Amino acid sequence: MHILLTRPLEDCSEIIQKFQSLGHNVSHLPLIRVDKVNYDLNVLSDFKGIIFTSANAIKFLETKKIDKNLLCFCVGGATEKKARSYGFQNVIAAEGNVENLKELILQNFDKKKGKLIYVSGKKISINLDQQLLKEGYNIKRVINYSAIHNQKFDENFIKSLKSYMPDIVFVYSQNSAESFLKFIKVYQSENLWKNTNLMCISEKTSSILNEIKWKKIFLFNPGEEDFLLYKI
Repeated sequence: MHILLTRPLEDCSEIIQKFQSLGHNVSHLPLIRVDKVNYDLNVLSDFKGIIFTSANAIKFLETKKIDKNLLCFCVGGATEKKARSYGFQNVIAAEGNVENLKELILQNFDKKKGKLIYVSGKKISINLDQQLLKEGYNIKRVINYSAIHNQKFDENFIKSLKSYMPDIVFVYSQNSAESFLKFIKVYQSENLWKNTNLMCISEKTSSILNEIKWKKIFLFNPGEEDFLLYKI
């Protein structure tokens, strides 16, 4: 099976190796690059819980002075794994979507306990901090990275991809979906994806790519990629 992965290499190297070990042909098309955004370090004080909706938020966070025993809420398994690798001990993870994450916070963090810090990229699909503010929480959002659309791709890779279209493509964010749609249109491949299964992290992500004709569209949570292969 030919599988196309679209995350930055650092974020998908493990799944590339896993798919290859299972005998699949894997192509890599990094649709975005992730850049650090400077932020006021003073905000990382006097809080009782921290929220991550992306592993990149952890990667670009100054964690040395943060108490690793405080409650740490993560959107899914991949983010949880990254948090634990940085020393966080008291981690609670949702099943890959922000709605579930919000419910976990409501159930496990007493708003009277103190302030929450929400660390994220510039662009988010759901304003989790605003929703928690409405619930009466004291929460501060910290933006420490941005996702930039890649504009240039190797022409030999594009030619090879068009001659051997993937059976499956994984798209992990709305930002990536927007970049992917631009890629498809720039390289005039709108009519080449009808036999490809599109795997998206959410309905909002898949809706961006609805104008392209796909074989089927599936929703998934990060960490489930290999299990999805058996649905095809």
